[in-house]
Amino acid sequence: MKSIEIKATLRNELGKKQTKALRRQGLVPCVMYGGEENIHFTAQANELRHLLYTHDVFLVKLDINGKAYQAFLKDSQFHPVSDEVLHLDFIQIFDDKPAVVELPITVSGNSEGIRAGGKLRQRRRYLKVKGLLKDLPEYLDVDITKLKIGDFIKVNNLDYKNLELLDPAMAMVVGVSASRLSKGGPAGDELGEGEGEEAAATASEGGEAPAEG
Repeated sequence: MKSIEIKATLRNELGKKQTKALRRQGLVPCVMYGGEENIHFTAQANELRHLLYTHDVFLVKLDINGKAYQAFLKDSQFHPVSDEVLHLDFIQIFDDKPAVVELPITVSGNSEGIRAGGKLRQRRRYLKVKGLLKDLPEYLDVDITKLKIGDFIKVNNLDYKNLELLDPAMAMVVGVSASRLSKGGPAGDELGEGEGEEAAATASEGGEAPAEG
């Protein structure tokens, strides 16, 4: 997994007035959860650019007043007009404890359905997994080589060594639908049945059906 090092400074005062003053100095207020206690700190906004403006997921190696921590970025808040970074939430990670993180998906393979003129439909860009830090990859590969027009891959069709997939088992990840150029028939989405299964499975687990990518 990719990693990034960020130097930070512990915060002693947490009021709104102090927070605004920090932002005027180009500092971003942050908090890290998951350890024995929550840790409030600040980091330079320009040091966070490579962490924020990317689809990649990084292991963040934090140096807070000389003490080392490992974390994942959990949440970020931006100003609705200026797009200024307002606040970041991190979750502390330990080598000997399983971590939960959303990892990006990479689609590989030369699908038979796409060769026949079908269209790739990717419904998920990330998958939530649980595993030890040493087992977390940079991305999750989804091989579409065997997919024909109308075929799809669900979460429960995937398996990664030493990782537990936490998304709904019947949720669709990727599929191949018909198009005007396909040899499989008239234009249209032939994944209707799979999508219905996904929506029903997702609803039964209390979530929302994922948006089409």
